[in-house]
Amino acid sequence: MRTVRTFLSDHRQLAVGVVIGALLAAWAMPTGVDADTTEIVPRRIASAPPSERMRRDPEVVQMMRDVSTQRLRRDLTALVDFGTRNTLSPQDDPERGIGAAVDYMVDAFEEIAETAGGRMEVERQTFTQTIAGQQVPVTNVIATLHGTQPESADRIYVISGHLDTRCSQTNNGECDAPGANDDGSGVVSLLEAARVMAPHSFDATIKFMAVSGEEQGLLGSTYFAEQAFQQGWDIEGMLNFDVVGNTVGGNGLSTPRRIRVFSEGVPWTETTQQANRRRQVGGENDGPSRQLARYIETVAETYTPDFEVWMINRQDRFGRGGDHRPFLERGYSAVRFTEPFENYDQQHQTPRVEDGRVFGDFLEYIDFDYLTNVTQLQVATLASLANAPAIPENARLLTGGGTDPYSVTAAWNIGDEPDLAGYEIVWRDTTSPVWTDYRSFGVVDRGTVVNLSRDNTMVGVRAVDRDGNKSPVAFASR
Repeated sequence: MRTVRTFLSDHRQLAVGVVIGALLAAWAMPTGVDADTTEIVPRRIASAPPSERMRRDPEVVQMMRDVSTQRLRRDLTALVDFGTRNTLSPQDDPERGIGAAVDYMVDAFEEIAETAGGRMEVERQTFTQTIAGQQVPVTNVIATLHGTQPESADRIYVISGHLDTRCSQTNNGECDAPGANDDGSGVVSLLEAARVMAPHSFDATIKFMAVSGEEQGLLGSTYFAEQAFQQGWDIEGMLNFDVVGNTVGGNGLSTPRRIRVFSEGVPWTETTQQANRRRQVGGENDGPSRQLARYIETVAETYTPDFEVWMINRQDRFGRGGDHRPFLERGYSAVRFTEPFENYDQQHQTPRVEDGRVFGDFLEYIDFDYLTNVTQLQVATLASLANAPAIPENARLLTGGGTDPYSVTAAWNIGDEPDLAGYEIVWRDTTSPVWTDYRSFGVVDRGTVVNLSRDNTMVGVRAVDRDGNKSPVAFASR
């Protein structure tokens, strides 16, 4: 792997030095929270009861401990030192531009793959896109950690960050665009997750993906998602980490112990028939992506109790989009991770100082302790998903035919995992943001919970294996 190098030319070093000097003088901001920042202490309003939390796996805890703040800093410094990673920047300059950044990621993933015992492969996924009237090569870098359980290996989880950056002009491939937070933070986080997870085996397959062309319209993620859709891949969840490294917003507020997880409630691909059924029985808050967000919140309560998931019931930030959207458009469940308070002076800005106000996405703004927490949550989430059974298929509520109107009977299809231990029917009040109660059943295709009204509760089903790993919930409709 390449060592960390600074690739700015002398005149660029001078320009960036002036900006950073003004930045440090004006802001006086080390990593963390400074004296002029108002820290918002999160209060859990969606906390599940202790009985709902997952088993804390010692192997997962060790992987989280292996996350290195020093390596996160090293990798992010290397990406920033390429000057710009704009999609229209040089493809063949070894010291500057998107091509150099792609090479860095390939080298890093290949080094990680050597620790995986032949279970990881690295690829460049390159296609040509017309951008600003030019035919431009766009490259995604993908490291696939193959699952080891034959019945689960075709089940895939995708984690993504975008490698490309931009300055104030979207298609300017010449100006400096360091992209430390947007989205170098997401890229180095998934790179570090791959590094600590590669020596371990998981039932299902994980794809670690650094995409390009996000700033020109989600180009890399759209291409990947369409290829996956055309090939019929079983992607059971997609996690998009984008802008996850800074704890101080442009409003001076900070929440260094919380991360937002955005999820849609009604699936993008809902049919008219499905919409009619949803209107009749509810379920606006129970799409697959919303269940994935609830699962991640439970992972956080189990493994990172001092670092909270803040579930946002919206596909993305207001009026904006990200690399999880192409997956949603093709029927996959997908969520976005983003810091609580963004600073828009540090996004999509050409580095400069205007009237003492500093613009630019600099390394100096990154809170590496926060980024370490994000990465640890990422590792715990991926490991929990990839070791759990598949989400139950065809979960449904049974009515009529002799069923007890004062009880809830749910049915589902039995999975084929050899370590499957059984299923749990879960429920919550219709206004509760999280699942609150459950009852366990064996390896059967239905179960009944007595004295529970389906009128007053939302009901779901999840699978459990012999090690206590639990799948995300499948909402049980009619």
